[in-house]
Formats: sequence, structure tokens, C-alpha cells
Amino acid sequence: MMNKSYFKQDAPRQFPTEDHKLILEHFGAAATGQKDVSIARMSAPPGWSEPHQVPEFDEYTLMVSGKKRVEIDGDTVVLKAGESLLVKKGARVRYANPFSETAEYWSVCIPAFTPDKVHREE
Repeated sequence: MMNKSYFKQDAPRQFPTEDHKLILEHFGAAATGQKDVSIARMSAPPGWSEPHQVPEFDEYTLMVSGKKRVEIDGDTVVLKAGESLLVKKGARVRYANPFSETAEYWSVCIPAFTPDKVHREE
């Protein structure tokens, strides 16, 4: 993967989803084999939501455009373009876009996101 002192990502890994959310991992367990951090570009369409989860990683969200609703341990936060949020590992969190425009954002997870570390509720 990284034989030089740098690595230019030109083929991020797209995660398949059934909810029309676009996930392009640039760095992380799936894209580059890194386990300490993952960095992904996300695009969540209007009406998108996912179940509550209790992840084993800190997740930083940096909003690019649109809005996203985040429920964290009973509190609700609405993120807008230009804002960012840290949700610490072990928090019960739920992400959604109940708004009329697509939410575009970057997600940074430390350690790296893997499906077995999300712990989504059924």
C-alpha cells in the first residue's frame, strides 16, 4: 500500500448500502488496511436514517453541505454546513437526514470503522 513516504488515494472503496447512502472510504480498514483511522466521504439522501448504534470508535463528522440530525445519548444535535461534531466511542448514537436536501460530509473514525465495531441495534 504505502511503499513511499506518501500515498495518493485515487480509488476510494465504496461500501454497498441498501439505503442509498454513498460511502467512499479513502483511508481505513477496507480501503487501505489501516486499523488506526478511517476517513470517508459520505452522501446521505433526504429521508435517510440508520438504526441506533454504540460504536467502539470515536467519530468526527465534518459537514460540507446540507444538514444531518444526530441523536446522542438522548440529546439531539443538528449539524449544518461548516460545522463539525465528535461523538465519543460508547455513546448511543443515531444518524439521520430528515431534511429536504442531501447531506454531504466527511467522517473520521479512530480507531478505523469496521462493521463489527458499530454495534447497530436491530
